[in-house]
Amino acid sequence: MTDRPYPQVILDVLRAAGDRTVFEDGDRHTSGAQLLDLVGRVRGGLDRAGIKPGDGVALAVGVTAEAFAAIVAAHTAGARVTGVRPGLPGAHLAHVIGDATVVADATRAADLPGVDPLPLGALLDGPAVDPVPAARPGDIARIMHTSGSTGLPKGCLQTYAAMAAGWAAHPGRWPLALRRLGPRLRRHLVFGTLASQVMFEYGVMAIAAGGTLVAARPDLPGAIIRHRATSTVITVAKLRAVVEAARADRSGLESLRALMVSGSPLDPSLLADALDVLGPVVFHGYGQTETGMIAMVSPEEMGEARVRASVGRPPPENAVEIRDADGRPVPAGEVGEVFVRTPAQACGYLDDPVESAAVFAGGWVRTRDLGFLDPDGYLHLAGRARDVIIVNATIVYAVPVERVLAAHPSVAEAHVVGAPSEATGEAVHAFVVPAGGVVDPAPLREAVRAELGEAAVPATVTVIDRTPLTAAGKPDKRALRRPIAGR
Repeated sequence: MTDRPYPQVILDVLRAAGDRTVFEDGDRHTSGAQLLDLVGRVRGGLDRAGIKPGDGVALAVGVTAEAFAAIVAAHTAGARVTGVRPGLPGAHLAHVIGDATVVADATRAADLPGVDPLPLGALLDGPAVDPVPAARPGDIARIMHTSGSTGLPKGCLQTYAAMAAGWAAHPGRWPLALRRLGPRLRRHLVFGTLASQVMFEYGVMAIAAGGTLVAARPDLPGAIIRHRATSTVITVAKLRAVVEAARADRSGLESLRALMVSGSPLDPSLLADALDVLGPVVFHGYGQTETGMIAMVSPEEMGEARVRASVGRPPPENAVEIRDADGRPVPAGEVGEVFVRTPAQACGYLDDPVESAAVFAGGWVRTRDLGFLDPDGYLHLAGRARDVIIVNATIVYAVPVERVLAAHPSVAEAHVVGAPSEATGEAVHAFVVPAGGVVDPAPLREAVRAELGEAAVPATVTVIDRTPLTAAGKPDKRALRRPIAGR
């Protein structure tokens, strides 16, 4: 813990970087001192715009030194900062912005139909001020929105005290997996929007580790090769594409040291392929918008299949309990719902006291994920609590079925959903993306039957060209369910 108000630690990191390049955008190199000056200039602009502690600021920014500075500056002003993700549907966009002042840079202004944003360039057009943090510890620092895959995005509220307790800018606090990751962040690719919680925090970590953020297009693996990148954050779908490209030609990827998989669970078969093709570069973990990082497994630990099937060991600073339906802890190896406590967790949902009470209770966060802890403390996920499918009174978890299907050589991706069935109450339905050839449902069903039993066997196996994704890049299971509902 620290008594320094957030984001003083980031200001200190930039000050310590001095003349070292911390942000590279083509031929433009921005040093720590220059980035600190940009923070002061944006803060001056926010002051002139009348932004006070507690005011809402919604940031629609891309990947520039100015975008990074805007995020830090808004926090020094004590604002409630919301990141506006690209590609939000109209209703989601209005919901996320709420009553906040919208600040947009030139790369994102077109993403805001019907909104009159405050140009980031106008905030920079003035003298720098000393960006002294203005918030109190209990003030809301950040509203982090969930993906919205089950409706309107929920706004997770994180206080300035919680952000000060975070790990990213504090190498001395990094858990073992992050200590192994830090030296690999020498040239860290960033793309999309720095207002993303994941993109920003890995960016802060890279600078704190002595690395440089490199602005890039998300055309992996091309961007890795062009920029001689050592690390980046990657979705499961992008990882699969990188593995396939590298399987054909790995030249140019010699610089790569770390890929941090984010957004959705990583199937052990894809992880094994990635390790075989790319080498020991994949860091696999588990976290939520509500909690931040819960667990992570580093390549050094991935020698055993059992460990590769996990999402890592929670660090000592995190508490993890697996509980049954009555809220009682269960023994190691038994599946239940995952409850966690982390130093930087959110404290509730914006304007939703009912859901806040259901998820944030007694200092714990109810993840609504199912999982178990093995005897060595590694956490294994078994799916979402709502991904339980009850077939003839037998509980079937979606994730184990997906893993069996994805392990078949004819399958590149597999996704499982449940739907009502007159014969069995509910039934398992599978959607598979071919690995390049013809998919025969019969051996897939037999593989599930042999490993998981008759109740888990898919009633239907549907071949799809690609997996539908939500705006956050996660598999869209609601979209997969629609054709089943129409049968």
